[in-house]
Amino acid sequence: MSASQELEKAATAYALDAVRLDKAGAKGKAVALYQKAIESLLQLVQLYPEYGLNKVYITRAIAYQERIKSLQGSVSHADMQMDVEPRGADGGKTTEGGKSSYEELIVTEKPKVNWEEVVGLDTAKKAIKEAIVYPVQRPDLFPLGWPRGILLFGPPGCGKTLVAAAVATELDATFYSIDAASIMSKWLGEAEQNVAKLFVSARKSANDGRPAIVFVDELDSLMGQHSNEVGGEIRVRNQFLKEMDSVMDKGRNLHVYVIGATNKPWDLDWAFIRRFQKRILVPLPDHLTRLMMLKLYTSNLTIDQNVDLHELARLSEGFSGSDIRDVCQSAQLSLIGEFFETGKAMDKEAKPRALTMGDFKSILEDRKPSVSMGMLSHYSRWFEAFKAL
Repeated sequence: MSASQELEKAATAYALDAVRLDKAGAKGKAVALYQKAIESLLQLVQLYPEYGLNKVYITRAIAYQERIKSLQGSVSHADMQMDVEPRGADGGKTTEGGKSSYEELIVTEKPKVNWEEVVGLDTAKKAIKEAIVYPVQRPDLFPLGWPRGILLFGPPGCGKTLVAAAVATELDATFYSIDAASIMSKWLGEAEQNVAKLFVSARKSANDGRPAIVFVDELDSLMGQHSNEVGGEIRVRNQFLKEMDSVMDKGRNLHVYVIGATNKPWDLDWAFIRRFQKRILVPLPDHLTRLMMLKLYTSNLTIDQNVDLHELARLSEGFSGSDIRDVCQSAQLSLIGEFFETGKAMDKEAKPRALTMGDFKSILEDRKPSVSMGMLSHYSRWFEAFKAL
């Protein structure tokens, strides 16, 4: 066992024993064990300063320190709720609302995103429909089965999450949205159980006749190649591999899909890359797509007739979808700021002037694309090497 694994295991053991003694009223012993748990967590952070779970470890250490202060009299025991989630009947930790930690990953409200709101991205939408929508609608037409792992990669802010949400809306699917912070539970040692329970729930939904989509954002942070992994991350990766293999079992036709999104596909471990049968580039918008986005984002704004959206589409070359939305939002914010500064906003009947071409150009002059040309070349090379449409 590596030093990092030993520290993680020790921190878990100290924390569990501290909680047990805390509940039993043995304050002195609980304080000593909380302190040891803090020391182990901080040692992990010092050993691996670039490790993705450091924020989780630091949060835990702060929580234990606050509990120590409470036990030592800074706050009365009655007034300070212990930072402990009680366990449910299945052994999983639960929150105040009675949900276990993995259940908190479920998006209870169906994503309100339609295909019409996913502007452009025709190649990605076509591939997604062929891999997910059509098999759900007519599984009898797919004697060889269908892909269950879909990887969406590309620059940030180009619509990867929107595509996943739109397909969930289209199919009225159970939608599980997770990232490294949520699946890596704040309780050490709980993360791999969360993964297992998540997929049990997804399979149950599919068995009950409702498709399930597991959307993993920032996939590289969970399943990338890391030189300084610690025990918890390795166990979660292995559990995810096991669950994906189960989902892709050729002998079963369950409608459970894993959609992964990443801005750094080159950081993914090969074991995960090959489990995503569809690997789809979600690129920066072209001129026509930028024009459609500008029409969409300005549809609820009052714009002057001199505003040439075609020209704005040309000027915003290299901008991502979120960049273009930010430009429209910034122009409106600037206009509202000007309106308030004139004092006219106090008159409830007064309205701001219409946005002009100059307003938009002023914002574009002070804003650069969030994606560099160097990044684009990385995506192109990776797409040529690993594409699977």
